[in-house]
Amino acid sequence: MSKNNKQLKAVVITAEGFEDEEVIYPVIRLKEEGFVVDIATKDAKPVLGRLNFPLELIVRYYGTLVDAKKLNPDSYDLVLIPGGFEAPDRMRQVPEILEFIRKMNKQKKIVAAFCHGPWVLISAGIVRGKKIAGYIGIKDDINNAGAIYTDKPAVIDGNIVTARHPRDVTDLMKAIFSKFK
Repeated sequence: MSKNNKQLKAVVITAEGFEDEEVIYPVIRLKEEGFVVDIATKDAKPVLGRLNFPLELIVRYYGTLVDAKKLNPDSYDLVLIPGGFEAPDRMRQVPEILEFIRKMNKQKKIVAAFCHGPWVLISAGIVRGKKIAGYIGIKDDINNAGAIYTDKPAVIDGNIVTARHPRDVTDLMKAIFSKFK
């Protein structure tokens, strides 16, 4: 995929305890669609997934590990926040990540999240009035943030794309790619 013959660039931001398949599958799909993929963690630390999948295995062939505290929105067309209840909770405590997401949203670039990932969008303050899908366990958090919890596999509301669960990852990726057609 390319926008005006410019190679598209995505960043997947995650942390210790990520939901393994929620990083592995999207990174491989993004690469398959021709995106340049960065994988960002705090201090570019090679973290482990919830099931102990080492992030460096996906970085080795499909992306570049970068520091989530040094992301520049001008460098990316898309940010994706995978879930796992632990990783998003860690990410939303990093002010630089929240500021990056605010800037991506302000520039109307694609901001995507699923499972517990919408927690990060909530902490960034960008969901009020938006239809947001997410893991059923964060339904109250989504509604309390002024968003409208939407129980669908993938939801597009402007530049924000969200999904509920790891089983919805294919719907999420199709929705993301539809924004670049």
